[in-house]
Amino acid sequence: MKNLIADIKIPDSKLAIEAAELVRDHADDLLWNHSNRTFLFAAMRGNMNKMKYDAELLYISSLFHDLGLTPSFRSPDKRFEVDGANAARDFLKSRGVPEDSIRLVWDAVALHTSIGIAEYKETEVSLMNFGVAYDVVGKNFDLISAEMRQQVVEAFPRCGLKHNILHAFLEGFKHKPETTYGTINADICETLLPGYKRPNFCHHVLNSIWDE
Repeated sequence: MKNLIADIKIPDSKLAIEAAELVRDHADDLLWNHSNRTFLFAAMRGNMNKMKYDAELLYISSLFHDLGLTPSFRSPDKRFEVDGANAARDFLKSRGVPEDSIRLVWDAVALHTSIGIAEYKETEVSLMNFGVAYDVVGKNFDLISAEMRQQVVEAFPRCGLKHNILHAFLEGFKHKPETTYGTINADICETLLPGYKRPNFCHHVLNSIWDE
């Protein structure tokens, strides 16, 4: 793997390398490449805005952000974002990383699909949210030049992400669709999971146990 892509240095500390090795062992090409592009786009945004961020923690957060979709890390009853965040926390704890750094990575992973929240958190959290949204839905697409995008995609091909990522998401939580309630992932279940009808919050309120 090239160490410098689109003027962004891929972190190569012992911690970063071990994180990359762990994720590469469990993620297929689609998720591996997406996670690396997420970091690169996030770091580009941070550099363009002259933001101070911890590149190592941003990289590790990006690597782990979809790990909860994979067979080895998906739980039977938690949101996939929480599964990935817990995996990152366990990894960092086992390496003696300080609690503040662990908490930051946990938040970045757990909140990466929380539109309207993650972008107002710490720099690493908001940047990773930017990188995810940029790569998946092309949000703020023109902020990064076509030349820089091309360098990223040449290093980490998209593997048909536009047509394959939704199925990869569904595979990670089709056994627990109830965990997508109130999130954008409910859209995926309703679109791709036969017979699934998302819960409605208004129904829960109007049919609550309260007698009034």
